[in-house]
Amino acid sequence: MSVTVRVPAKVNVQLAVGPARPDGFHPLANVFLAVGLYDEVTVTPADELRVTCEGPDADQVPLDRTNLAARAAEALAERHGRTPGVHIHIAKDIPVAGGMAGGSADGAGALVACDALWGTGASRDELLGICAELGSDVPFSLVGGAALGIGRGEQLTPLEVGGTFHWVFAMAGRGLSTPAVFREFDRLGEGTDIPEPVASQELLAALAKGDPDALAAAVSNDLQPAALSLFPELAGTLATGRAAGALAALVSGSGPTTAFLVRGPESAAAVAQALVASGTCRTVRTASGPAPGATVAGR
Repeated sequence: MSVTVRVPAKVNVQLAVGPARPDGFHPLANVFLAVGLYDEVTVTPADELRVTCEGPDADQVPLDRTNLAARAAEALAERHGRTPGVHIHIAKDIPVAGGMAGGSADGAGALVACDALWGTGASRDELLGICAELGSDVPFSLVGGAALGIGRGEQLTPLEVGGTFHWVFAMAGRGLSTPAVFREFDRLGEGTDIPEPVASQELLAALAKGDPDALAAAVSNDLQPAALSLFPELAGTLATGRAAGALAALVSGSGPTTAFLVRGPESAAAVAQALVASGTCRTVRTASGPAPGATVAGR
């Protein structure tokens, strides 16, 4: 028997970042939107825990116990007094190291898949608690849709979305370290008064109405200046997308993927074509959201 779980990527339509706390973490107001790029995580009984991976940039995915999928299996097994004997296979389609929560998605997917495979009957709250222990973005990968994350981003409130939003994503030629981006955020903000993060009411209203123009006027990412400081070439990608007709252009999360909000499939195709022709990025993908969270896709 095996269980396959499908898990979406995310884009941060707002990422407000507060000053660093004594423990080094930053308080966030993080508005997540799940989009239709998916990893599939399949778990099968095995003598010991092992991880395999296929798909674009699969060679960059760690296959040891640092992989969030492996850690998820271990955490669930420990809570239920069993050994984590399972083969986890990840079919990647979410960009690797791209600021779209691919690793977090795999953690959430493995957790849901192992729960189904082992029949542990874990409650939603228990699964979300394990997700929060694994990482700040993992709970949203489980929930999907749209949500406001506060704290480190793991304390979620579901949000209403009144329509479908269309996106183009441009993947850069190299990665960006999330800790390095936060360090650069701290460096750039040194000596300034950084306010506590709050969600934009205009942005939440735009999501609820399904209004792409209003959402375009409200999207923001406090980490974008830090990402551009470390990876200046991203500015050219953002400018290309805007010139091609994108309603809004921003770095997704800590980057280096750039995200372009567009009006519909036709404008998505035009923006994608312009980005490919510009040579300012490695690959381009289109997707829409909201998308459902981690879902069992097969047994």
